[in-house]
Amino acid sequence: MVFVFAVLGLLILLLAGDALVKGAVNLSLRIGIPALIVSLTIVAFGTSAPELLISVQAALEGVPGIALGNVVGSNTANVLLVLGVPALFAVMHTSQCDTRKSFFLMMASTVLFIALAFRGIFDWIAGLVLLTVLTLVLGDAIRDALKHRRDGICDEDLEEPEGADPEMRWWKICLFLALGLIGLPLGADLLVDSATEIAEMFGVPDTVIGLTLVALGTSLPELATTVMAAIRKQADVAIGNVIGSNMFNLLAVVGVASIIEPMPVARNFVEFDLWVMLAASLLLVPFVVFKHDIGRKWGIALTLGYIVYIQIVLT
Repeated sequence: MVFVFAVLGLLILLLAGDALVKGAVNLSLRIGIPALIVSLTIVAFGTSAPELLISVQAALEGVPGIALGNVVGSNTANVLLVLGVPALFAVMHTSQCDTRKSFFLMMASTVLFIALAFRGIFDWIAGLVLLTVLTLVLGDAIRDALKHRRDGICDEDLEEPEGADPEMRWWKICLFLALGLIGLPLGADLLVDSATEIAEMFGVPDTVIGLTLVALGTSLPELATTVMAAIRKQADVAIGNVIGSNMFNLLAVVGVASIIEPMPVARNFVEFDLWVMLAASLLLVPFVVFKHDIGRKWGIALTLGYIVYIQIVLT
């Protein structure tokens, strides 16, 4: 039953996160917040809500390994698995993509995160640093988007935020918000409790469960989005989704969780998992900087790399 509760918790988290995004997007548009700002802030935060709730819940329940493992494992999975699996079905042509600035910001965030991890704990100081950097990144993104608009460059993703429905009624907006706000903590509580029991059942550290089961589960939305983007020949959406998700995981999820509850850093993170995350992030260089297409051979290599990583973590 513990596995059933874990899957149920994950399912509730994903559905509640989607409901919260829809409710928040349409509420924001109804009260006059520009679609541009909604896309860059509310949608981004909303899609990271499951990871945030899991990390906060795990930290409060005294299992920081699940909290940090969720973020580190998700970032590794986002590159190796989320880009690897779609490439098995369709080539992602990256020659027309220009995500270099976002990539370098993500790499800077990764290096900062690793440096803070060497302090041995993510406390309110580390959280404040991460959230300050997040604010600067968001400010820069909004500034760039406004410049593009002034220059007459239309970005469809910014004009039509995910879940936007100009005709949505107020009762439906409130329903989505309620489902999200109730479902997220409920799903997080179920998943964290189940993950902790699974760790105890198999005699493995909670960090292992965080890096594998929880991280893989919370990466499923990114995987689904990227598979569809690959099939539709939207390589920019696929890579942008991975880069954005990784940056938010490091800056927003850990930043908020650190301020709410200090999280000690396990030794295996500093010795192994953080470096795997960094190496996986650097694997984006050929695609982002040198514009190499992500073909089937790359897809096989990335997917096998993730499988090997999971085997090492489990053993």
